[in-house]
Amino acid sequence: MADTTQMKYDIYDRGLADDGHRKIAWAAREMPVLALIRERFEREKPLAGVRIVACVHVTTESANLALTLRAGGAEAVVCASNPLSTQNDVAAALVDDGIPVFAIKGEDAETYYRHVNAAIDHHPHIVIDDGADVVSTLHRSRREMLEGMIGATEETTTGVVRMRAMESDGVLEFPVIAVNDADTKHFFDNRYGTGQSTLDGILRATNILLAGKVIVVAGYGWCGKGIAMRAKGMGARVIVTEINPTRALEAAMDGFAVTTMERAATIGDIFITATGNINVIDRDDFENMRDGAIISNAGHFNSEINMAALEEMAGEGRRMLRPFVEEFQVSGDKRVIVLGEGRLINLAAAEGHPASVMDMSFANQALACSYLVSHGHELEKRVYVVPQEIDQQIARLKLGAMSIEIDELTDEQAAYLTSWEHGT
Repeated sequence: MADTTQMKYDIYDRGLADDGHRKIAWAAREMPVLALIRERFEREKPLAGVRIVACVHVTTESANLALTLRAGGAEAVVCASNPLSTQNDVAAALVDDGIPVFAIKGEDAETYYRHVNAAIDHHPHIVIDDGADVVSTLHRSRREMLEGMIGATEETTTGVVRMRAMESDGVLEFPVIAVNDADTKHFFDNRYGTGQSTLDGILRATNILLAGKVIVVAGYGWCGKGIAMRAKGMGARVIVTEINPTRALEAAMDGFAVTTMERAATIGDIFITATGNINVIDRDDFENMRDGAIISNAGHFNSEINMAALEEMAGEGRRMLRPFVEEFQVSGDKRVIVLGEGRLINLAAAEGHPASVMDMSFANQALACSYLVSHGHELEKRVYVVPQEIDQQIARLKLGAMSIEIDELTDEQAAYLTSWEHGT
């Protein structure tokens, strides 16, 4: 492993900072909940002296999170959670603001993990993870850094699955708060954020018309639901593939065609994976696809599309058609097209989720970090849901920012809901 202890930061070009500052400020306009939390953090300093490593998509929204953590007194360090998701000008702006960043858009796997280790070298007390790469690295190869760890938070479904597996195997060395599972995160970030930003990435990469196309959505979790809903709204005919019978039934009840990937492969124009699993689109599916079929991924890792099999099938028969659009000749008259190297298309070819959605996700992150500082010593080494009071607080702040008022229970109603004596 390379010696990273002396690295202050590693970014593409610090000269891009001015552009990054403007973009971060633009995103902040759509993040009123995080702004209110930052104001409180500025006064109360709940994170004073706490070292936090944030392994995140380095975007304008996560930059506002990093600035909020620093306002709370934390020593924040940022590294990328995906090789293609970094916005280089944002990374430069954070470095300009004195926050160490280790992230370059398009970095290879070796550089990616060198950056992860460079961030870990700052000896974190808390890790904000997005996919569990930092937490898994700490447990596998950087165990000397486990001492002093208070806990971690996890942003993604994929990461929560990995950390729950660690808990199940009895190897998790500190408590983890599953921010992804907060209602104000997955109901909105995963559904509305992924739904819009995935199509945004596909359209920026291809500039194709979605109306009339057959779009196959693999997985009907919260991300898949959002993608299917938005694709239908754009005029596409949507097919859902699933392994979970309840979710498949829900998709059918929501008005979508449901079938197997084997059958969908023969009729789909555009394929979007959102399962968190591996080889969801495999060698047989490539063989069954129409000429010119477009494949993209909305899941966290680039494992959902069997790229190794596709590359083997194509051999030398591959070419870049435009940025983030690569064509693979899988047989004499069959070509399939992969977007963004099979990585997260919304961040590879676009800018990720809208700031107003990430406002709630990163408000959860900030408050979860504060909660770990206050209560981490009381927690066991397992995965926890976000405390309901935090979830409800964020929802109320968001409603207030949207100038939406809601009813409150009367004393009589509250008593009724807690009593067993009332009946017909």
